[in-house]
Amino acid sequence: MDLFARITQHFNDSIHAKQSAMEAVAPGIAHAAEAMLRALLDERRILSCGSGAAAVEAQRFAAAMLSRFELARPGLPAMALNTDGPTLTAIAEDFGWESVFARQVTALGAPGDILLAIAAGGSPDAILQAVHAAHDRDMTVVALTGGSDGGALPDLLINQDVEIRVPVSSAARIREVHTLIIHCLCDLIDYQLLGQEN
Repeated sequence: MDLFARITQHFNDSIHAKQSAMEAVAPGIAHAAEAMLRALLDERRILSCGSGAAAVEAQRFAAAMLSRFELARPGLPAMALNTDGPTLTAIAEDFGWESVFARQVTALGAPGDILLAIAAGGSPDAILQAVHAAHDRDMTVVALTGGSDGGALPDLLINQDVEIRVPVSSAARIREVHTLIIHCLCDLIDYQLLGQEN
């Protein structure tokens, strides 16, 4: 296979993953966007976290909330828990890597807040502990997962929580769909707040 054919194959695989996931994830995206809007209107905040490549999506979401997605609007209260190197390494050194998000959720989260937990493949202990901490703080969890079973994370979710599972096996394709899901969430929040088509 030449390089052009390989590139074409990546594009085709990405398109197929998005099309095949659309029906499975659309209801969860809508539900999550509504829950996020309710929290924001109640003057609550959204905390996001992800390990490895998923950390980028957590940061992408928080940046779009604090700055803007596509429409000009005031900043919305959101923060990514994986951006502060000194805090992450201090918690990891003192309490173990599995506590890096949970300690922050316990300190910063409040009842009515939302935790956006992102795990493309498997369920890192740091994400699982963050979900436990969120439930202890009476927060709602929106979980972006992938694969056939979503890993261990779905087993921790309770009634008000939302799982958005991308039902494909490739970690790269799951991450690509997660990016689109983040964009959908940002757009739906803006659309519900501003009521504008773009």
